[in-house]
Amino acid sequence: MFNNENSILNIGSVAFDSLEIRGKHYDKVVGGSATYFSLAASLYADVYLSAIVGEDFPKKMIDIFKSKNINLDNFEIGEGYTFHWGGKYSDDLSSRETKFTNLGVFQSFDPKIINAKQFCGYLYLGNIQPELQLSLINQLTNAKKIISDTMNLWIDISNDNVWKVIKKTDIFLLNDEEALQLTKKDNLNDAARKLLNHGPEFVIIKQGHLGSTIFSNEIQKQIPPNSAIIAQDPTGAGDSFAGALVGYIAKNGICNIVDAVIEATSLASFTVSDIGINGLMKAKRDVIKEIVNKIKIKMEVNS
Repeated sequence: MFNNENSILNIGSVAFDSLEIRGKHYDKVVGGSATYFSLAASLYADVYLSAIVGEDFPKKMIDIFKSKNINLDNFEIGEGYTFHWGGKYSDDLSSRETKFTNLGVFQSFDPKIINAKQFCGYLYLGNIQPELQLSLINQLTNAKKIISDTMNLWIDISNDNVWKVIKKTDIFLLNDEEALQLTKKDNLNDAARKLLNHGPEFVIIKQGHLGSTIFSNEIQKQIPPNSAIIAQDPTGAGDSFAGALVGYIAKNGICNIVDAVIEATSLASFTVSDIGINGLMKAKRDVIKEIVNKIKIKMEVNS
């Protein structure tokens, strides 16, 4: 089933998002962390998607996954409704308020990966429950690298298991707020050092309009954002960032971590440029390369 050691297995949510952005309403836009991640990662590597949707999920979206050569052998259609989240963004898009969360079939999602022991590629565990992340790590014991993410909710209610996941993770992704909350530190440098001491080779802290910072025992590198983009919808930007990051590493190797984060920053800017997955679907290699070059020039000027 699994093609090679450079393939990616992504486990997470495929969902509907109902959004209120600057007075406009967008109902049941296809989203979910695994959707954005898979579409972004598929630009670089073979992607296997494990997720569950309900009977109401549109066939045309499944056809889009297939058109991107995203493998759906572990994609389930359950009896019931697709996970549906609703939220309202502030006018400057810097924060959002959850209006409702209907888990639907996602509530009982408990993936058992087909031929799990054969998988020897890159395992990405999005911000699903840490207990589920640990279960998948135990299934996929031959994964080449494990990349994981988390969220505020799990830090609050399942803190011990979040740390257990970190100990088994090669690259750990989180945002600045989560980093301080999880480590109980008052600055990102100290937070990153505490996280690195628990096992990851790299910690990447996303900082919104400030870009992101890569931390390891050897390097600390700030990557600026693509400030030229006019943001329309930030939903899925972090997941697209993760998809491009893991995709680039799968294609080029983990030694290119700085270039991978620059690439991820570039691709995430496509996502925020339109509503839902529309911006990501318009991503073109030549434009990505142009943005990458602009970010590198900015880094040289600031160094």
